[in-house]
Amino acid sequence: MRHPMSRLVVPAAMVVGLGLLLATVQTRAPNGVVDGAEEGGAASEPHGDHAMEKAIFAAGCFWGVEATFRKVEGVADVRVGYTGGHADHPTYEQVCTGRTGHAEAVEVTFDPARVTYAALLDTFWVCHDPTQLNRQGPDRGTQYRSAIFYHTPEQEQVARASLEAQEASDKHKRPIVTEITAATAFWPAEDYHQRYLEKRGLDTCGM
Repeated sequence: MRHPMSRLVVPAAMVVGLGLLLATVQTRAPNGVVDGAEEGGAASEPHGDHAMEKAIFAAGCFWGVEATFRKVEGVADVRVGYTGGHADHPTYEQVCTGRTGHAEAVEVTFDPARVTYAALLDTFWVCHDPTQLNRQGPDRGTQYRSAIFYHTPEQEQVARASLEAQEASDKHKRPIVTEITAATAFWPAEDYHQRYLEKRGLDTCGM
């Protein structure tokens, strides 16, 4: 019979280390962001023996755009949110007024070893009509504009080359109005917007 006073003795250093680990976990959100926003300069994050990268695109209502990018092989995660404006911590209702300057956008986290930024741009061009100014289908307003928000000079270079290739092709009957601009803070949208179509068993906004 075990003596009631016998207990497992844990070294003090182990206790301190465990405490620091728990403190770190508790102060970070599940996505690794402490305060709910990501600055535009954060283009990569560690993943195994290489870094994941991020891309931000605006192509109209973000529900369908999110669903489209989730199907791309090499994409690890997609979040919908707001970017390109002047208000901090904007709400969906505020963005819908068109006064915050933000666009509905998606932040794509991808593995560059499996899918290139150029390939993601190919998906961007085909998932919306880049010739519509401040609208997509029935959705109208600057929050529905077509835009590419680049994180690095390399992303900007690839984005501009991709735009030129689209303009030189015969795919569009009207001029492309897509903006290419430096990424700023990305504000994740409310939880009910994340995986909106998936939660409702839908594949596209048109269903």
